Amino acid sequence: MSHPFGAGDLLYLIAAARWTILLSLIAFLGGGLGGALIAVLRISPRALPRTAAILYIRLFQGTPLLMQLFIAFFLPSILEISVDPLPAAAAALTLNASAFLGEIWRGSIESIPRGQWEAASALGIRRVLQLRLIILPQAVRVAIPPTVGFLVQLVKATSLAAIIGFTELTRAGQVLVSSTFRPFLVFSIVAALYFVLCWPLSLLSGRLERRLGAIGVRAPELPGLR
Repeated sequence: MSHPFGAGDLLYLIAAARWTILLSLIAFLGGGLGGALIAVLRISPRALPRTAAILYIRLFQGTPLLMQLFIAFFLPSILEISVDPLPAAAAALTLNASAFLGEIWRGSIESIPRGQWEAASALGIRRVLQLRLIILPQAVRVAIPPTVGFLVQLVKATSLAAIIGFTELTRAGQVLVSSTFRPFLVFSIVAALYFVLCWPLSLLSGRLERRLGAIGVRAPELPGLR
């Protein structure tokens, strides 16, 4: 039996938005750690680490996130292990974010002129110290705008977690549609809540890009594989 859409339903959607924020933060922080590792492997002078990183990136950039969510949720059942939707969604989004952030940060590192690496080598500075003291401080400024921009995409990507039963904002909207039979109203509110979450991040990304561009730092496009 249906019921009219009321204030309680609106509060239910707002409460579900908290889970969207939580899932986004988990995936972004976990993806940041994984992305840092991928970026370091991608710029390694050794072929094996570079190849491993490229294969990882191609796997997660070249397959649908929806499929990755299904695998993360249903694969443990083969081993008779029960997994809740939240950890499954967090794992899939973290692995996916690692691939994209790794490429963003690799592109940022490689945007620093090669001459700075060569000058540091001429001074006898070890590669690890070159990266930590000379290259990364500059690369971080380049990486900030596209990283914030990717966070916007990640927030929207959490909506796919509804397919494995995780009750974030989109799933909450589906639940309300089934009880109120007001799909246009419900999903209009869901879209508005996503806008409220993503718009400030989009403004921040644009502002950072303009500010860094004004001081001579250009943010790269989302880098592809080389």
